[in-house]
Amino acid sequence: MKTIRLRPGKERSLLKRHPWVFEGSVARGGADAGETVRVESAEGEFLCWAAFSPKSQIRLRAWSFDEAERIDAAFFRRRIDQAIAMRARLAIASDGWRLVHGEADGLPGLVVDRYGDTLVAQFASAGAERWKAVIADALLAATGLARLYERSDAQAREWEGLTPQTGWLRGDGETALTLREHDWRLTLDVAEGHKTGYYLDQRDSRRRFADAVRQYGCQTVLNCFSYTGGFSVAALAGGASHVVSVDSSGPALARANAHVALNDFDASRHEAWDADVNATLRRCLKEGRRFDAIVLDPPKFAPTAAHAERAARAYKDINRLAFQLLEAGGLLYTFSCSGGISPDLFHKIVAGAGLDAGVDGYIVDRLSAAADHPQTVRFPEGDYLKGLALLKR
Repeated sequence: MKTIRLRPGKERSLLKRHPWVFEGSVARGGADAGETVRVESAEGEFLCWAAFSPKSQIRLRAWSFDEAERIDAAFFRRRIDQAIAMRARLAIASDGWRLVHGEADGLPGLVVDRYGDTLVAQFASAGAERWKAVIADALLAATGLARLYERSDAQAREWEGLTPQTGWLRGDGETALTLREHDWRLTLDVAEGHKTGYYLDQRDSRRRFADAVRQYGCQTVLNCFSYTGGFSVAALAGGASHVVSVDSSGPALARANAHVALNDFDASRHEAWDADVNATLRRCLKEGRRFDAIVLDPPKFAPTAAHAERAARAYKDINRLAFQLLEAGGLLYTFSCSGGISPDLFHKIVAGAGLDAGVDGYIVDRLSAAADHPQTVRFPEGDYLKGLALLKR
């Protein structure tokens, strides 16, 4: 087993059971991409078993802090069984859920979603890539399923020095699927959709938005960055009389229209605008349009903390415009999925947007990823999705 020795003082994060070690913390040692290594302090004390990534700034990702544990096929079977057991305890109102959530489940760089009888996996780290065949077999054995599609095409693979990989790892068949979520039906294509095909992390927030639309009597709703219209379906289910979905993807909007029909809502209650969100908000403001509820669920503006300042300006701008477009007492559901934006910073950005718009808002709910996308106390970076539900004063 190859050994990696850290610089003096750089063992602190591992002693706190944080799974990452950055390039600058390594004093000496090396290995092949994804190879399991023994990590020691500058004094030679055992710290963890980790996967080595020679091209990533995150040079080491810890598999285990137990010196007696061996990183082998049985290890991955145990970790996957533990992840599945955790989800079995959740009351998930869907046949689509996150089965493995990377570091939170002790499997750094691995994400697995289940859509009915189909698994979709992303291998985003050198360690997960090296153990791909073992992990694939373990997933099918643990779930009893026969189909596993790979969507290893996220930017994180580039940072690891890995090329994108997509396609069937086990089994084959149609990639277009229908998903049950709460009382609704939604469709996706695991080969083409964002992430692994759909934004499962917003499942609970969509339900809460439907309930809020009903509770506050919202009739007109603007869903920005709507993708395939999950929040639009929720708004219609909550009793909204008219919903506008705005996105710059024509195919996504076509699927949003299809979702309206699939759930038996009157097509006249929904409009799909193929347009830039920022420009649309400004145009609506100029035309004097107002809405009872607005959803802002933008893409990742700040993938890392280094992008936070520029992203903060973008978040502030769209929230300022949304505040101005809301009717008095209107409902704003606003989100950030950027890991570089903390919940505290996001709150400050939205507060600044309200100040610039000359309005205040009551925070009636705080939103985060669904429970099958767990956060752990030892890995705060897992708190990537944060949201606020506000009523305009």
